[in-house]
Parts: sequence; C-alpha cells; structure tokens
Amino acid sequence: MLVKTPHKFYTPDEYRELEETAEFKNEYRDGEILPMTGGTIDRSQIIGNIYAFLKFALRGKNARLFTSDLRLWIPRYRRGTYPDVMVVKGELVCTEGRKDEILNPVLIVEVLSKSTKDFDREDKFRFYRSIPEFCEYVLVSQSEFLVQQYIKNESNQWLFQEFEGESATIDFTSVGVQMSFSDIYELVVFETEESEVQE
Repeated sequence: MLVKTPHKFYTPDEYRELEETAEFKNEYRDGEILPMTGGTIDRSQIIGNIYAFLKFALRGKNARLFTSDLRLWIPRYRRGTYPDVMVVKGELVCTEGRKDEILNPVLIVEVLSKSTKDFDREDKFRFYRSIPEFCEYVLVSQSEFLVQQYIKNESNQWLFQEFEGESATIDFTSVGVQMSFSDIYELVVFETEESEVQE
C-alpha cells in the first residue's frame, strides 16, 4: 500500500530565506515551494532579444527593466515568481525590508514553454491581474512567429490582440515601444516537423 507523504508548507519568510541560498530558483505558491523548469536555447535567445531591445529603447524614460533574476511578489495570492521580463515605470516598490522582491510592474513578458503555457495564460495571468499597476501582459511563442498581448484599458477591461507572421510588429503600449518580430526572433531557428521526427 502506498502512503501519501504530506506536503511541507512554508511561510513566505521561510521561502525567502531559502531562496537567498538556493542553487536554483523556486516559485512560491501559497505555502508550497516549486522548482522552476529549465529553459531552451530559443527561449533564452528570445528573452535576451526582448530585454536588450527594451533596455535601449527605455533609456532616459524613468523605467526599470528586469529579467527573471528578480522575484515578483503577488500579495493577494501569496505567490512569488520570476517573470521572464518585467518593466516598472516610476518609483520601484519592493517588499518591505527587501531588495530582491518587487511589487509593481506595469509590463510582464513571458516566453511560453510546452510545460507552462497553459498556466501562464490562465492562473498566472489571473494572479498578475491583482497587481494594481500591471496593465500589459505579453506571451511570446518560442516555436513559431506568434505573440499574444493583453492590455488593460481605462475601464479596467483587458483587451486581447494576437500577432503572427515573420513581418509582424508589436506595440508595447504601456511603455510606448514598438518591436518587430525580426528583432524578437533574431537568431531563433524553429524546429521543423521533419527535424523533430529525425530526433
């Protein structure tokens, strides 16, 4: 007979203390600590392309740009996570007494992976929407020229747009920056069905 091992639950402060010395990053989900999955070359390339482009475009615009090295804390849902790219406009708000956890991004970009794409589109987006300053969510495919964008309007409604094709461009509305897919997907080589079969 199999005996179910009870899960250990951690307080947010226990989680933060463990993250300070952890070899790999972990997400916090209301008491549970879950290891983050590894990335692919294409995923890492796309994140780097977006970060580098936005970093240059936002110089002198009172905006801060971060990659997944910095943790986002979502108080309402007691979640700690590491978005691929985040932008904060104006004053940076951190969890009290910490320099490794922010609270107020306006823009979050996630590059989708097979294992997390459904969670990123649904539950994670719901958690992000509880952040008052958050007003733009961008989901980037790593397997085709496809970007999905959600923008919060003045009536607090979220509007959805989808962009696809190699010649497409996207406006990061919250920060006033336009980026072409040729820049987003620079040096990315999509796997073809034929190469997947050979592997």
